[in-house]
Amino acid sequence: MNRDYLTGERFFLLAGPCVIESESLCMNVAETIVKLSEKYRIPYIFKASYRKANRSRSDSFTGIGDRQGLQILQKVRNTYRIPVVTDIHTPDEAAMAADYDVDILQIPAFMCRQTDLLTAAGRTGRMVNIKKGQFVAPGAMRYAVQKVQEAAARCDTVMLTERGTQFGYYDLVVDFRGIPDMQQLEVPVALDVTHSLQQPNQQEGITGGRPEMIETIARAGIAAGVDGLFIETHPDPSTALSDGKNMLQLSLLDDLLKRLLAIRMAIRAF
Repeated sequence: MNRDYLTGERFFLLAGPCVIESESLCMNVAETIVKLSEKYRIPYIFKASYRKANRSRSDSFTGIGDRQGLQILQKVRNTYRIPVVTDIHTPDEAAMAADYDVDILQIPAFMCRQTDLLTAAGRTGRMVNIKKGQFVAPGAMRYAVQKVQEAAARCDTVMLTERGTQFGYYDLVVDFRGIPDMQQLEVPVALDVTHSLQQPNQQEGITGGRPEMIETIARAGIAAGVDGLFIETHPDPSTALSDGKNMLQLSLLDDLLKRLLAIRMAIRAF
C-alpha cells in the first residue's frame, strides 16, 4: 500500500464494524462508506477484525473463524477496490493475513511492544498500523516504529494510532499533545475515536462507552492536525456482537464526515 494514500490534503478514514459478524454486514457497511468516501473524496480503508482475542469474558463473541473472516475481508477488498485493515495477534497471523491480501496489519494497543509480533508484521512488507498502548507515552512509540522499519528494511510501512490513555481503572482520556509528538516520528498518525471513548474493566465484564462524545473527540483530533480517523460503526450498535457501547450508528456517519471535513479544510487554510 502506498503511504501517499494516508498523507493527502483530506484526512483518511479507517472504518467498519468492530468484528466480522457476517458477510452481509461487512458488505453493507463497506458499500455505504465507499459511497461516502467518494462523496467527500476521503481516502477510505475498510476495518473489521476477523477475530477478537482480547475480550473481558470467556463467553464473549470472538469471531466466525479466522479464515472465513479473512475471506470476507478479501471479498470486500476485491468487490469495492478498497484497502482493508485487520488486527493480528501472533507472529504466524501476520503471514496468514497477508496471504489474504490484507493491506494494513494492525497491532492491538495491548501488544504494541511485542517484538516478535512487530517484526513478523514488518517482514511481510505490508503497511503496519501500531496502536499506541494505553500505558505508553507517545514519544516512546519510536521504539515500536523502529522494530517494524528494521524488519521491513524500509521506513514507509508504518503508521501509528492514538487510542486513549488509561485514566484510573474504568476510563480513558485522550492527550491530544500525543498527535504532534508521534508525527515527529515521520509516520502517519490516526486517532481511534471510538475506542478512545471506551470505559473498560467494568465489573459486569462488558466494556462501556461514551458514544455521545464521538463527534467531540473527532473534532478535536482534526483540529489537532491528525492525519486520519479510526471509527467503528454499525447499522445498529445495540445489536453489535463486540464494542457496541462505543460504536457510531452508521446512519450518523454522513453528517459527521461533512462537519469534520469542514473543520479540516478550515485548518488547512491557515
